[in-house]
Amino acid sequence: MQIKSKSIVILAVFILLLAACGGLAEPQAKFEPISQMGLSDNLVDTAVVQTQAAQSNSPTPNITVDSSLLEQENAFIQVYEQVNPSVVHIGLVDGQGSGFVFDESGYIVTNNHVVAGASSITVTFHDGSQLDAKLVGTDPDSDLAVVKVAAKTGTLQALPLANSEQLRVGQIVVAIGSPFGLESTLTTGVISGLNRTFPGNGSYTIPDIIQTDAAINPGNSGGPLLDLQGRLIGVNTAIESPVRGSSGVGFAVPANIVAKVIPQLINGGAAAHPWLGISGSELSAQLADSFNLDAEQRGILVSSVSAGGPADRAGLRGANLQTNVAGDIIVGIDDQPVTEFDHLLGYIVQHTQVGQTVELQVLRNGELITVDVTMGERPSSN
Repeated sequence: MQIKSKSIVILAVFILLLAACGGLAEPQAKFEPISQMGLSDNLVDTAVVQTQAAQSNSPTPNITVDSSLLEQENAFIQVYEQVNPSVVHIGLVDGQGSGFVFDESGYIVTNNHVVAGASSITVTFHDGSQLDAKLVGTDPDSDLAVVKVAAKTGTLQALPLANSEQLRVGQIVVAIGSPFGLESTLTTGVISGLNRTFPGNGSYTIPDIIQTDAAINPGNSGGPLLDLQGRLIGVNTAIESPVRGSSGVGFAVPANIVAKVIPQLINGGAAAHPWLGISGSELSAQLADSFNLDAEQRGILVSSVSAGGPADRAGLRGANLQTNVAGDIIVGIDDQPVTEFDHLLGYIVQHTQVGQTVELQVLRNGELITVDVTMGERPSSN
């Protein structure tokens, strides 16, 4: 993922779990029983008698429910009953979160910020059974992590993964997790937006983030965001809210990034991310006009190239402020149009590997050329 040289307005984005935020445990939801609400026994008895009398004298209501609503209700029930056995509660000494079964051999996916630095991890399944887990690998750059439990063969049910590139805004989604420690909680909503970016580790960002209005709260971190077929479309990771709770703006790491990162964590405990080695900005109509280009021309204006990095080795040119020379303008990658920096970032993250050669379509001095670049491994931002 590349360092972006454009202004980003940072709103208050709250990580859903405090396990990685000062060691504070999640508050548990408190419920007061009715018997403690100040009602005397006489009042309760009278209310029961009156209610029973009213019920005996009332006609049976004839309620007609729209069939489409019943179908949607049934869809939610089916998803919950199908998926809930694959969703787990992640218990820590000083916090909690959610997770899901990635495969039947005991690998469980959650968020990096849930388990990073944890001294002990306990996984609770839908039936109340618990197993100790060991940390297998973490990837701060995608906020993903893997833990492993020693479960009996045939007892775990893995979640299938959807192709997150096929998602559409307005699609109905389901979230299952442990908000405020309330295990196996289901909430519903829609995909509110796609191709968002979210701060990752250091200077890098996570591309192609899914935005949803399904209620996501502290404790949902690491749990699955699902389609109505019960397939994983994302891993719930954060909310944007002025308060410590859902405001209808939640974010999830897309399933395609999960599919790419998690096998690396299982095999080696870490993930290697492809790196181009540039910073740049989006070409505006004003900039295009200043370069004598069509005002409708869009692309990524390369402002600088990392010395010795992949783009530098391939001969890509950044701007020279001393001579007032504009840098190359990237307009495509592997024949896929690039109009925004996030487009370039998303393609690199989801469709390339370290060591893979990509073909950049570049405008240089008004002429369209092709530059082959072999992707390097992203250096640490720490």
